[in-house]
Amino acid sequence: MPTSKKPRKRKTSTDVNNVVPFAGTSQVTETMFGTIANHEDNPEFRAQSLIYDAWEATTAKKRVTLAKKALKIFPNCADAYNILAEHAAITAHDALQYYRRGVDAGEKAIGEEDFKAFMGHFWGFIETRPYMRALHGLGEALWATGDCEGAIETFEKMLELNPGDNQGIRYILTAKLLEVGDFEKLHGIFAEYSDDGSPDIQYTRALVAFIENDSAAAEIAKEAYPTNKHIPLILSGKMPAVEIDHFITMGGVDEASGYNEIFGHTWRRTPGSIKWLCDTVEKMAD
Repeated sequence: MPTSKKPRKRKTSTDVNNVVPFAGTSQVTETMFGTIANHEDNPEFRAQSLIYDAWEATTAKKRVTLAKKALKIFPNCADAYNILAEHAAITAHDALQYYRRGVDAGEKAIGEEDFKAFMGHFWGFIETRPYMRALHGLGEALWATGDCEGAIETFEKMLELNPGDNQGIRYILTAKLLEVGDFEKLHGIFAEYSDDGSPDIQYTRALVAFIENDSAAAEIAKEAYPTNKHIPLILSGKMPAVEIDHFITMGGVDEASGYNEIFGHTWRRTPGSIKWLCDTVEKMAD
C-alpha cells in the first residue's frame, strides 16, 4: 500500500504541523505536552492565537484583518507579516518587504540569547517556527525578484539553523543551486544528506554526474531509479504529468510530476541527458 507525504513545494500556512499551541520560551516544553493553561495575558500568545484563526479563515480579507489585529497586540508577530506577504502584497517586491519585516520581527521575538541557544535545532522549538516560515518566504521572494544569491544564502542559513530540515528546505535549495549551476554547493548538499533517498536528491545527483561526465553517473542513475520509476517516463514525455494534490504518493506519478515541474526544465536544457537516463534505466524497468 503506497504511503503518502506532504508535498515539498510550499503550499499555505495551514499545514497541520504549524497549528500548535504557542507560549513563551520558558513554557515551550510544557506547551508541547499540553500541560499549561491559557496565557491570555501574554500578548505574544494572544497574537499567535489570532494567527491560528487567520489560517482557518476562508477569505484573504479575513486573514489580512486578523493579521493586522495580531500586529497591534504584538508587533513582533512574524506570522502576521507572513500572512500579509501572501494575501496583502500586490507585487513580488511588496511581498519581499513583508517577509523582511517578518524575519526582523521573528528575530526580536526570539531574542538574542534564545537565538543562540536554539541554534542547530530551530524547528524543534515552537516559538522559532514563525521566524523560520518568514525566512522561507523571504528566500522565495528574493528568488522571485531576481536576487538568486540572496535567496540561496537565506536557504543555506535555514539549514544551518535547523540541519534536521523539517521544512524540506534542502529540496528547494537543491533546485535553486541546480538552476544557477553551482555544482560545488550541490555536492555539499548531497554529502550532508547522503542518506536521503528522495528522488529530488537522487535524480539530481544523476543529472549533475552526467553533466560533469562522472564515470559513476550510470550507477548513480540506477540508484535513483527505485526512488521513483515514473520520472524518466515523464521527463521524456512518454507519460503525461498529473496535477499535484495536497498530498503526494511516495514513488507515485504525482511525485514524479512534482519533480518534473521543479527540475524538468534543467534536464531538458541539458542535451542528451534524458535519453541517457532512459537508456540507463531501461533494463531495470523490465
